[in-house]
Amino acid sequence: MNRNILPKKNGITVIISVICTQHAAKAVIKTPTSVIYLQDIPANLANFAAKPTRKRKDMTLNNFLAYVKTGKPLNTEEIFLFMNEMSNEARKITFKLNTSYYTPDEVREMLAELFGQPVNPTLRVFPPFYTDFGKNIHIGQNVFINACCHFQDHGGVTIGDGCQIGHNVVFATLNHGTAPEDRIYTYPAPITLGKNVWIGSNATILQGVTIGDNAIVAAGAVVTKDVPANVIVGGVPARFIKSI
Repeated sequence: MNRNILPKKNGITVIISVICTQHAAKAVIKTPTSVIYLQDIPANLANFAAKPTRKRKDMTLNNFLAYVKTGKPLNTEEIFLFMNEMSNEARKITFKLNTSYYTPDEVREMLAELFGQPVNPTLRVFPPFYTDFGKNIHIGQNVFINACCHFQDHGGVTIGDGCQIGHNVVFATLNHGTAPEDRIYTYPAPITLGKNVWIGSNATILQGVTIGDNAIVAAGAVVTKDVPANVIVGGVPARFIKSI
């Protein structure tokens, strides 16, 4: 039996007990004059409620950004809580950005809030724009990002000067473990685009990929390996097509 004594109310101390069995539990309220049995509740919920509240260690943004550079799995409660908090913060901004018209300057202001740093005044983004983190996106000068692009940027997304990003492009910097027991966890690795890279519509760039200067990724390609400078790649998975 787990017991919690609540503060006095109107001069009466109320004792709440949780009687647990293997499959269920009863909540019991005792006062000096009566005993009240509440309805059954699941045993696991009762046990959870009876446990003392755990205080999480604070994960800072700088600590998280340093950790993801190691490529180690994101597999601790501290990291899960931090990622959830950052996802909620990011979605508050993107929901606002994506549900009304804003001038280019206003879009850049919201992106600066989302990224946690100033953005270059030459950046042009057509919303909607999606990310569940936002704090590890780094964009150079004269970059254009078309509508409906998705940035899963926990591992880091860097876009060089002069890049052109087509509709519905996905940048995915997290990968799940392949072993079934490891699949719940994710592993980060950065994505880096050099200068003047053109990513065609509906392409997907996977974690750990570097794309060289002036390269072109054809529409619909899935890029799983590094792309040299001055080439065109396409297909699933993306393969060399020709040099530029």
